[in-house]
Amino acid sequence: MKLSFFAILLFAIPCALFAQDRPVGRGFATRSEVMARNGMACTSHPLATSAALDILRKGGSAVDAAIAANAVLGVVEPHVNGMGGDLYAIVYEAKTKKLHGLNGSGRSPYTLTLDTFKRRGIQYIPALGPLPVSVPGCVDGWFTLHGKFGKKPMTEVLSYAIGYARDGFAVADEASHSWQRVDAIYGKFPNVRDVYLPDGKAPKRGDIFRNPQLANTLDKIAKGGRDAFYKGDIARAIDAFMKKNGGFLSYRDMSEHSSEWLEPVSVNYRGYDVWDFHPTARALPPCKC
Repeated sequence: MKLSFFAILLFAIPCALFAQDRPVGRGFATRSEVMARNGMACTSHPLATSAALDILRKGGSAVDAAIAANAVLGVVEPHVNGMGGDLYAIVYEAKTKKLHGLNGSGRSPYTLTLDTFKRRGIQYIPALGPLPVSVPGCVDGWFTLHGKFGKKPMTEVLSYAIGYARDGFAVADEASHSWQRVDAIYGKFPNVRDVYLPDGKAPKRGDIFRNPQLANTLDKIAKGGRDAFYKGDIARAIDAFMKKNGGFLSYRDMSEHSSEWLEPVSVNYRGYDVWDFHPTARALPPCKC
């Protein structure tokens, strides 16, 4: 069927007018708000959101869904997420009407002292390299949260991330763009090239990327628990790598790590209670010296 220019113009005009007259009553809104009765999930990647929603549909808790999504993000957006980072969480428990805060950040290595910086003439902690690496607190944070609020087994919760890492996923636009920076900054390191630069180049939008080593690590953690990460072969491999590359993170640092439950604090702002950790709570808790 062919439409005349006049007919097309008539069709286009109402659409343009409708775009200005937002049905949600706000001029800046581009689409209707998302609403749901039984649960919602919001992440920076559709695969992570999908994993969280699937966990909720299967009867998992909000914490189960959050862990599943976080693990997937570590696979599909490795430039901004991953098990090498820290974790902070504030969880509202409807049954007790109580907020629970978790500081899942990692401590500085035992052997990285102020004297180390002075001897090297370093005034500020560098942004790159092995020196600024602290204990990765994310995995312990997962299991600490799951131990208190989880319903589904961690083998199921982490299965989505394991599947995408092993079977592959299509690289999204934002990740593809950031992957170019990973190549420019870290491409000189053999381990980065081997894992994140297949065929010697950064994946492009739509390329299928697989990370079988990450899949194996996640699988060990899912089956062996947090100790598989902090007290097993993974911790020993991290210790050996850091020693080889001039880092300070050690097996002892890994094996003695633990998260900390905190009481969130709040302030009222224009009729809303805003909750967060106390400013000092974001500092690393004392080490077990």
